[in-house]
Amino acid sequence: MDIVWTWDVIRRIIEVLWLINIAFAVWTVFRSRRDIASTWAWLLVLTILPVVGFILYLFVGRQLSHDEIFSIQDEQKQLRTKYLEKQRKLSEEHELMPKGSRLSRDRQLVNLFLSLNDSVVTFNNKVHVFIDGKKKFDKLIDDINHATDHVYIEYYSFYADNLGKRVLAALEDAAARGVKVRVLYDLSGSHGTTFKFFKHLEELGGEAQAFIAAAKAYFQTPRLNYHLHRKLAIIDGKIGYIGGFNIGDQYLGEDPKFDYWRDTHLRVVGQATMMMTVRFAMDWNTTCRKTHKKKIDLEKEFKNFELVAPDGDPDEVPMQIVSSGPDNENYSIRRGYESIISSARKYVYIQSPYLIPEDSVLEALVIAARSGIDVRIMIPCMPDHPFVYRATEYYAKYLVNNGVKVYKYDNGFIHSKTMVSGSNITSVGSANMDYRSFRLNFEVNAFAYNEKLTAQLKQDFENDMKKSTLLTPEYFANQSKWRKFKQYFSRLLSPIL
Repeated sequence: MDIVWTWDVIRRIIEVLWLINIAFAVWTVFRSRRDIASTWAWLLVLTILPVVGFILYLFVGRQLSHDEIFSIQDEQKQLRTKYLEKQRKLSEEHELMPKGSRLSRDRQLVNLFLSLNDSVVTFNNKVHVFIDGKKKFDKLIDDINHATDHVYIEYYSFYADNLGKRVLAALEDAAARGVKVRVLYDLSGSHGTTFKFFKHLEELGGEAQAFIAAAKAYFQTPRLNYHLHRKLAIIDGKIGYIGGFNIGDQYLGEDPKFDYWRDTHLRVVGQATMMMTVRFAMDWNTTCRKTHKKKIDLEKEFKNFELVAPDGDPDEVPMQIVSSGPDNENYSIRRGYESIISSARKYVYIQSPYLIPEDSVLEALVIAARSGIDVRIMIPCMPDHPFVYRATEYYAKYLVNNGVKVYKYDNGFIHSKTMVSGSNITSVGSANMDYRSFRLNFEVNAFAYNEKLTAQLKQDFENDMKKSTLLTPEYFANQSKWRKFKQYFSRLLSPIL
């Protein structure tokens, strides 16, 4: 019997397919535990974009498997039992902060991270700030060249370009002279870089692996979320780097698309470096479950380590290394940001390439600004991801209309992730002011308590203001209707950007 393809039949078929699509969308989204905003955002995408939406979900929406979550949590539990809890007890033997700097805000933030993240406070740290990629990587390579025991490298992006080859050459030289070299990178974030790039390094005795990926993977199972977004380098357990720079030519300002690249990174000499080692070891050992490489024995690495008590030296920087990721629901970095904003008395200065805050952070910023706190946020003048930038503009407009001063950095691309407040509270690390950093990526920040460091980062912000444009309600009102539509549409996708 032949079917007569009338419009009524076609309409019925479309309705049935649409209902089937909705049913699959509901099943797909609700079978994984998510926050409400992400759930509704994915339902919107899967419903209004049949087929295409499911392809997007395959690459962007899939969560870590239960096995991967378990392996990360189990590794952290073991290390916490063996080491972090012991160090936490040692930190409680003194009063945590040096005399003269025991402000209530300090104690509040310190205790928050001890409770949420087992983040031990270390004191005898000397810190140098880098805001220029060329200077930062020249110093990093020099430190690698002088390494005598080990070099641990952990970056979201390790590109096989000129800078990547320079860093790799230094690592190969280190491995050739007997230094233990380990490299951990994100396979999705390091486009074009695979295990073959590190073949000679491994022939020399070094080791490299992609985060929670197979030993010889060219690409990960389709999933664009849950990146290793951390940027760490540890040399001999004495020198540590933490911040926003990745390894690639664009971070030297050599990409014509972005021109000058403005970022912030810290070089730390002191015991905070050992806490970075703990973070690296967790990520390395978790990945070893797939690659079967040798794990790091932290008991051996820390057998002679004793936590140094504060002595009040104004040049020494008390510091906590704080990490967060989709393997836990403590949201330590986000809650640290919220604590700094909500407890501010005079000002909060923030730099972030992406401004897509969760509601709790957004409201904390508005409450602070409406309460008379000088809240300033600096964002880029150009997009590196179109939807993300339009969502950033949407939230920038909302904040400007609620008393927050938002600056557009005009001297290239600003990638810095910093927060400065009060006389002695700073945060520098890998976490952006967005959903992805708060919930989807593996991040690490240094939270520091020192007047000189705070003054320096505040001055850096004020210097950047001279190369920026203060955004006003009129600036947004004069934008085209099409641009405003893109901002509103991108805002709907905020939880999944």
